[in-house]
Amino acid sequence: MKTWLLVTSILFGLLTQTLSAAEDGFDHTEWDQLLKQHVTVLQGGQATQVDYHGFAEDQASLSAYLDRLSDVSRSRFDAWSNAEQLAFLINAYNAWTVALILTEWPDLESIKDLGSLFRSPWSKDIAPLFGNTVSLDDIEHKMIRGSDRYQDPRIHFAVNCASIGCPALRAEAYQGQTLEAQLNEQTRLFLSDVSRNRLEDGELKLSSIFKWYKQDFEKGWSGYASLASFLLDYVAELSLDAQAIQALNNGDLDMVYLDYDWGLNVTP
Repeated sequence: MKTWLLVTSILFGLLTQTLSAAEDGFDHTEWDQLLKQHVTVLQGGQATQVDYHGFAEDQASLSAYLDRLSDVSRSRFDAWSNAEQLAFLINAYNAWTVALILTEWPDLESIKDLGSLFRSPWSKDIAPLFGNTVSLDDIEHKMIRGSDRYQDPRIHFAVNCASIGCPALRAEAYQGQTLEAQLNEQTRLFLSDVSRNRLEDGELKLSSIFKWYKQDFEKGWSGYASLASFLLDYVAELSLDAQAIQALNNGDLDMVYLDYDWGLNVTP
C-alpha cells in the first residue's frame, strides 16, 4: 500500500510539473524591458528605431537573457503551447539579431556588412539553442517556417532583420498569451505603412517580403491559398478602393515589389 502511494505521488508530481511547464512557458521580462528602453516607436508603430548604443551599455542584461534562452531544453520547449513556442522563437530571433549587430557596432551601416561574399550574416552559427549552435536562418526557416507547427504567414511581420525595410522591431516582447493580438497588430501596422505597401498608379506596390516569401501565403496557412486572398483581408490597411478590391479579387491587379532598404534601423 505504501509503495503504491509513493508511486502515485511521484507520478502526480511529474504530471504537475509537466502541466506547469506547459502553462508557464518562458519569462521574457529581461527582453521586454530592454525593448521598452531601447526601441523608439515611430508613426504609431509602423516603424521603430533601435538604440544600439543603449543595448551595448546593457549588454550584460541581453547576454543573461540569451543565456536563459540557451538553457531551455527541447523537451521543455515541446511541452509548451504552440503560441508559447512561437513567441519564444520570435523573441530568440530578434534578440540574437541585436546581439549580432553589437559584435561590430558602431562600425557598420547594415547587417549585410557582417556577411561576406560566401556567407550571409543570417547563416552564421551564433545562437546556442536546444543543444546546438544555430544560425538566424535556422531559427526562421527551419524552426519557425519549416517545422510545420505554426503555419502562420504573419510571422514575417514579427521577425526583424535590423534593417529599415524590415517590419518594425516591436517595442515589447512577444508573449504566448497575447501572441494572436500582437501578430495581428504587427501585420496591420506593416501593411498600412505606405513607404512599404501602397496602391499607386493602378498598381499595388508591395514590400519585397511578399516576393521572397510568396509561397508562405499560398500553401493554406491560416486558410490562405494565395497572396491575393491574404491581402483581401487587409484592404482597409492598404487603402484599396472598390475598383482595386475588385481587380485584386479577380486576379487583375498588377503587383510590383519595392526595393528593400537594408540600412541599419538605428536611432540617429
